[in-house]
Amino acid sequence: MRVRVVSFGPLKTLFAEGGEVFEVPDGECVGGLIAMLRDGGRVDAATLKCAAIAVDHEYAGMDVVLHDGDEVAILPPVSGGVGAMVELVRVPIDSATVQQATKAGGDGAVCVFDGVVRDNTRGRATLHLDYEAYEEMALRQMVELRSTAIEKFGVRDVAIVHRLGRLVVGETSVLIVVASAHRGPAFEACRWVIDTLKKTVPIWKREQFVDGVVWADGEPFPDDLAASVKPGLVK
Repeated sequence: MRVRVVSFGPLKTLFAEGGEVFEVPDGECVGGLIAMLRDGGRVDAATLKCAAIAVDHEYAGMDVVLHDGDEVAILPPVSGGVGAMVELVRVPIDSATVQQATKAGGDGAVCVFDGVVRDNTRGRATLHLDYEAYEEMALRQMVELRSTAIEKFGVRDVAIVHRLGRLVVGETSVLIVVASAHRGPAFEACRWVIDTLKKTVPIWKREQFVDGVVWADGEPFPDDLAASVKPGLVK
């Protein structure tokens, strides 16, 4: 059977643009495919130590069985309209409009995190940032974050909007808006959403400085995701 393997962000050069198709035995699992790629020199052990794997836009462990036509993504640590206000956009984010759309009469608090492109990173002057995402999976993860935050913290609503493409200094890259009857849950949920988004939603940024360009270091995947590529594969 045939599966397509794709990669993103700092790992996007591992495979051709749009991914590459590989032949694997019927009933092969993710672990077998990754071992084949590693043994064939397409992915090294160091890369696998910090990567996560997704199959058809869902995080997957090594024991997940593959099927003909599946898309397998090798994901580096992430940098930081579906139903409710959960969106990936390529135009400037209008913070005031999102806040107004999220508020309701019963809310006693609205907590906002507005992530802004700053003019430097560790002293290196920034010209612009380029954001890219594994889009369908990113949206699914963002929708799940919203639902989990509402249930976990008891807030009324959460909006999550992330910008893709090129951003210049001063522009908003990500906006989180949490509406709640009380301020405590609003603050807690807002912090949890942005911290979790930075670790689990497959979005990456490339930083263009006056003296060079780099992919931003991502935060390590949570143990339940990162560990899925390690057993028996990385020595």
